[in-house]
Amino acid sequence: MSVAVTALPSQSSLVAPLRALVALVVKSEKRKLGEVAVVLTDDSALRILNREWRGIDRATDVISFAYDEDEPDAHKLPVHGDLVVSMDRVIEQAERFRVSEGAELARLIIHGTLHLCGHDHMELRERTEMRAHEDLLLGNASTVVKKLERALPVARKRVVRKKASKKASKKASRKPASGKKAARKRTAKR
Repeated sequence: MSVAVTALPSQSSLVAPLRALVALVVKSEKRKLGEVAVVLTDDSALRILNREWRGIDRATDVISFAYDEDEPDAHKLPVHGDLVVSMDRVIEQAERFRVSEGAELARLIIHGTLHLCGHDHMELRERTEMRAHEDLLLGNASTVVKKLERALPVARKRVVRKKASKKASKKASRKPASGKKAARKRTAKR
């Protein structure tokens, strides 16, 4: 079937590698691909979803929503669901784990897709098996990871430039403040 990717226009070069990665994971699980949506967003969106769906009031790196997981024959059905990834977490975790952002994004997509395929990591044994499976798939997806690595710096530069120009526009449009209130405002913003 298909994988739909929702991302900023500056991240359009990530679409094809992400689709390929989801398909690779589903195929490795000997499952058929149904309708899967991948959404690249930020910490604030993941925090809201995490709070609403899991009762945990903090951002997380990836949340997956499998549509058919409660069906008795779910493992025989095509994989349908949504993956929502925080690009803020991708950047931070890549630095923390000393991997490229492309490798971290790939790991999160693999992790989330494994959840859509029915894997879990509530117990130590499950966590160990799932991590080993992720590592194996990450190794098998080296070509896709390289494409993500090439695409991510370009996507980030475009986003950073847009944010910087928006901030500059806002600053330029503000009226200069005067008096004691202005001094307090400037101090509070630092």
